[in-house]
Amino acid sequence: MDDLDRLDDAIAAKAFRRLIRHLRHRKDAENIDLMGLTGFCRNCLADWVAEADGQLSKDEARRIIYGMPFSEWKANHQGVASEEQLARMEASLARNAAGA
Repeated sequence: MDDLDRLDDAIAAKAFRRLIRHLRHRKDAENIDLMGLTGFCRNCLADWVAEADGQLSKDEARRIIYGMPFSEWKANHQGVASEEQLARMEASLARNAAGA
């Protein structure tokens, strides 16, 4: 059994909520930069929540993650991605695919 599988669900949920609150607070950390560094972003988290739940739409899950409709967050907090950011994201996504 992997150590991660031994993590209590209530503790994992508490840590996940803390992560989401942190990301809501750090609006300056743009999704494109998160993707470039880590290969996932707020949208990925929302997609994972929707998939895990099976009842939530992606839009509903994004509202949970962002604390507002995604369109509102995007309009108020998302800038235009630079060529460098896009290239870093593509390289990061390639690393995700290689590890799958």
